[in-house]
Amino acid sequence: MKKGRLISFEGLDGAGKSTQMSMLARWLEEQHVPSILTREPGGTPLGNEIRQLLFHRPELAIVALAEAFLFQADRAQHFATLVIPGLNEGKVVLTDRCFDASIAYQGYARGVDISLIENLSLLATQGYKPDLTILLDLDPSEVRHRTDVEQDQAGMRKVRTRFDAETEGFHQRVQEGFHALARAHPERIKVIDASRTPEEIHIEIIGLVEAML
Repeated sequence: MKKGRLISFEGLDGAGKSTQMSMLARWLEEQHVPSILTREPGGTPLGNEIRQLLFHRPELAIVALAEAFLFQADRAQHFATLVIPGLNEGKVVLTDRCFDASIAYQGYARGVDISLIENLSLLATQGYKPDLTILLDLDPSEVRHRTDVEQDQAGMRKVRTRFDAETEGFHQRVQEGFHALARAHPERIKVIDASRTPEEIHIEIIGLVEAML
């Protein structure tokens, strides 16, 4: 039986997921709550290889369905070898993206059948879903600006990906997908205004996590 809790962070690129995950991980440590910080794709050695294919090999011209399958392959490895073992150890697993991202990006934005993505995701996660999904809500017009700023501040650590370079229309479709999911699952997906300061967002997230724990 699952003992821990799974918290996923979703939102457009540049919404501040990494910042908020790190702040929450520090808060959990202060509360003496064991946690794992991970991401999709890339939370495992296999996932890191898949991430390189998906994000940094534009010359491969990956088609939408192949892209969807690659994300699911990463997810299957991620849950089997890291997420589920962590939950069984009673840890809070914080993941930068989970299966809601596949529905928003490959479903709403790329046009892959949404029911197919949902079924594949549940197969990959062995039926697990996040206990809480924090959706950082960012205006699509801010994506390119924010990712440019993040790249400048981080230097070589941040490399523009295939997804960063997509059009504003693409990010608008992703946003519509996330909003549709939030309306369908309000008990799990909590929408947070990502235009505020990191500290204000962090306080709201703590309130959600405290209520869950």
